[in-house]
Amino acid sequence: MNSQENKPKVLILGSVNFAKDAYESLNQIVELVKPAAENREEFIEECRRGTFDDIRLAYRDFSSSRITGLVDQELIDALPRSLRFMASCGAGYDQLDIDACSARNPPLLVSNTPTAVDDATADANMFLILGALRNFNAGMHSLRQGKWLGQPIPSFGHDPRGKTLGILGMGGIGRNMKAKAEAFGMKVIYHNRHQLSDELAAGAQYVTFDELMSSSDVLSLNLPLNKNTRHIISTAEFAKMKDGVVVVNTARGAVMDEAALVQALESGKVFSAGLDVFENEPEIHPGLLHNQRVILVPHMGTWTTETLTAMETWAIDNVIQALTKGTLKSPVPEQSHLK
Repeated sequence: MNSQENKPKVLILGSVNFAKDAYESLNQIVELVKPAAENREEFIEECRRGTFDDIRLAYRDFSSSRITGLVDQELIDALPRSLRFMASCGAGYDQLDIDACSARNPPLLVSNTPTAVDDATADANMFLILGALRNFNAGMHSLRQGKWLGQPIPSFGHDPRGKTLGILGMGGIGRNMKAKAEAFGMKVIYHNRHQLSDELAAGAQYVTFDELMSSSDVLSLNLPLNKNTRHIISTAEFAKMKDGVVVVNTARGAVMDEAALVQALESGKVFSAGLDVFENEPEIHPGLLHNQRVILVPHMGTWTTETLTAMETWAIDNVIQALTKGTLKSPVPEQSHLK
């Protein structure tokens, strides 16, 4: 008798590289199914052939897009109607069209890993803030070329103490970063769609969007990417900022217009920038690559074994809860009304 007989099936899109114990525990109670496809066209064809027709649950990570592409209307239409839950391994889920998932009959319910990434991403945020403020990248670039400080020498940087940090998107990452920034003597202001409770704000001052633009010495972008936030920072917003502002982004590249950022850097409106995410990853605007006042990191905000283990474990927990209770541990907010 096949040991997998009668076990529920889980479609694995991507891989589990760190949470081995959680993955093995899942493997004991389900049959793990991986697509044979090597590209989007082949994956859609597998779906249309009925390869996954009896599968109700899926696990996916960021790397799965190399095969499936975006989880958009075309892909959602191809997926079997039996698939009811998709546990996404990551805090951001802009690779998935949540409106299309919700509109499907029955809805495809999606979860993310909202708090597992907070500490590591906030750490990366502070690294970029400090490095951009101090203009370290220019010196490091010259040093690697064997030119010590180089000629002309880099512009002098700035201390974080006494500077105003403006956080656009005061969710878990933003609140975690607030505590870290205050340890460096920074004053924190923020803007959200909705003002936080006093307990969650923990002393950070709520300001309007325009006030955030005009009052921040350092602007940190920590908001999700969606149709309302795409290019929320562009030419008009840079014009409202202080001269010599520092801009840091660990959210998603497309929340900021990269071409507008390049112009603001070239004009001196922006003193320096620290970027972990980019508008068209893995492509990077040449004006950013060639500007020594920009610290560039290739989307490594959660690039630690501890955080990746926590993320994968959380996503697997979502799969198990969907299997055992018919609900998700952390459904995306846009689907909180769906069952």
